[in-house]
Amino acid sequence: MKLYSKHQLFIVIIAAFISGVALTGIVFLAASNLKPQHTEIQNKSGSISVQDTPTVAQNVSIPTSYSDVQATTVEAPVSSAYAIDEQQNISVYEKYNAAVVNITTEVVAINWFLEPVPREGGSGSGSIIDKRGYVLTNSHVVANAYKIYISLYDGSRYEGRVVGIDAENDLAVIKFDPPEGISLTVIPFGDSNSIKVGQRVMAIGNPFGLERTLTVGIISGLGRPIQKDSRTILRDMIQTDASINPGNSGGPLLNSRGEMIGINTMIYSPSGGSVGVGFAVPVNTAKRVIPELIEYGKVKRGWIEMEVIQLFPALIDYMKSNKLAVPIEKGLLISSIKKGTNADRAGLRGGTTPVRYYQTVFNIGGDIIVAVDGMAVGSIADLYSALEDNKPGDTVVVEYYRGDKKYKTQVQLTERMDKLQN
Repeated sequence: MKLYSKHQLFIVIIAAFISGVALTGIVFLAASNLKPQHTEIQNKSGSISVQDTPTVAQNVSIPTSYSDVQATTVEAPVSSAYAIDEQQNISVYEKYNAAVVNITTEVVAINWFLEPVPREGGSGSGSIIDKRGYVLTNSHVVANAYKIYISLYDGSRYEGRVVGIDAENDLAVIKFDPPEGISLTVIPFGDSNSIKVGQRVMAIGNPFGLERTLTVGIISGLGRPIQKDSRTILRDMIQTDASINPGNSGGPLLNSRGEMIGINTMIYSPSGGSVGVGFAVPVNTAKRVIPELIEYGKVKRGWIEMEVIQLFPALIDYMKSNKLAVPIEKGLLISSIKKGTNADRAGLRGGTTPVRYYQTVFNIGGDIIVAVDGMAVGSIADLYSALEDNKPGDTVVVEYYRGDKKYKTQVQLTERMDKLQN
């Protein structure tokens, strides 16, 4: 056992005390570096703002004046739980979903006693395009509607009315009267001429009654011609893989800025559900026809005054067997032209020999039209499509065969009769 003197024991105690103080100081300094620092910065207005600085010790120079803050400002990394594309989706939806309405209709049906009775019709979507209550949708959404109801994002419902219908572009403008003091959200128009395949798009609608549903995709194709019925081809349709289902019809197709570039119209689907092939009417088509729909209730279009028959194999064989030249397999045979019409003034000729095909009687031997206004026409639907964007008074070039020779002539269009637009 080692013995210590009083002097030695005193020195050991002093050394232990100094060591304890030093160790305590080290622990305190380490702990202070782990706590958030609070720095007060005097701003220009004289108020004090408190900012939490990072927990990692940094050499930061604190500016002493507002001008110093401006001069030394550095963009801080964005702290968010969402990716940039997610933020865009959220922003567009939150800004414009209130401008998308749910449209339901009632139609008239006949009951067992042959009495007309109202019943539930279809449903679809629409976009508010004017604060006065004008809504853009598809014509097939409101076709044959006895009553139209427009439901807003807040659950309020108003009865609407049809302002104008353009069946050839599957567009319609309807209107409701919003109460005073209500400010409606309006979706801005974009430019469908500047869109590209691969561009990201969003669709907002009410599929299967699920209100204001957002789906996201890309533009899959442009300029798609879609046969709507026997006489109507929807031209220049936008193809998208953004999910479009029953109830989405009439809703907006938006770009990443929230501008409407298309009106969702239909899907291609063997099953009836979305398989990633949807179509939208270009918004530039809507911008062209909306003013006339609001002013006239219809679109005034030009027309060539003539009766035509679409060529078909049996007709071609019959004409050839009667020594009539048929140099092409697709075209419109002019059956008759009335004297003094625009077709007559342009020098076109109708047929002179009547024939019967089942219940239809027409003339053969007339000119065969193959192009109108630069567009090939092989069917009645092609003719309507070629003249869809022409107005009464416009002049179009018509290409046709007379016998084996091909000719061109200019025709000044007259206004199409209403019965042809319904």
